Amino acid sequence: MPHLPDFHAFDGLIFDCDGTLIDTMPAHYRAWSETMEAHGIHFPEDRFYALGGVPAHRIVATLAAEQDVELDAWAVAHEKEDCFEQRHTHDVVPIEPVMAIARAHHGRVPLAVATGGLRRIIEPMLADHDVHAMFDAVVTADDVEHHKPAPDTYLLAAERIGVDPARCCAFEDTDLGMQAIRAAGMTAVDIRPIVEHHAKAG
Repeated sequence: MPHLPDFHAFDGLIFDCDGTLIDTMPAHYRAWSETMEAHGIHFPEDRFYALGGVPAHRIVATLAAEQDVELDAWAVAHEKEDCFEQRHTHDVVPIEPVMAIARAHHGRVPLAVATGGLRRIIEPMLADHDVHAMFDAVVTADDVEHHKPAPDTYLLAAERIGVDPARCCAFEDTDLGMQAIRAAGMTAVDIRPIVEHHAKAG
């Protein structure tokens, strides 16, 4: 098992959602591929994972600029989210080793979600998996101006659960997300080795 901090030593735990609490990333990539192909934009899978945590409109704007395609980034981002919501949310499942950490500390310390996803997608998805009530705050891309790797999402989550960021431990599955946690002054846990170990053990 990867070395982990003593979670009981913290006053609050904060979790990313996509790829951390819920295994949405393959489904998101399918939605991205369908949407980008319709607009003549190439979006390779490795680039998608490298941009994990970046809001959809910023991804669209970046790709369009790089490939010299003119479009409305916000409109295309909403199109992608609609595609995910309508066609791919049935494909997602909880990431059990991370959910187990949240369940074990629910009721002991405040818990929060800090995500680059949209509230209209994230909250129903948490509810569908019967975990929304575990979290004392859910901070989404709708709530901050500066997104990951900026620390704002995590700082707002700490504020909403009333915990000093230095007393928080946060969980992520992307390099950009880990940067955001560290910039917020929190202890960062990369869940990728945890998931890999769980998969091998299973």
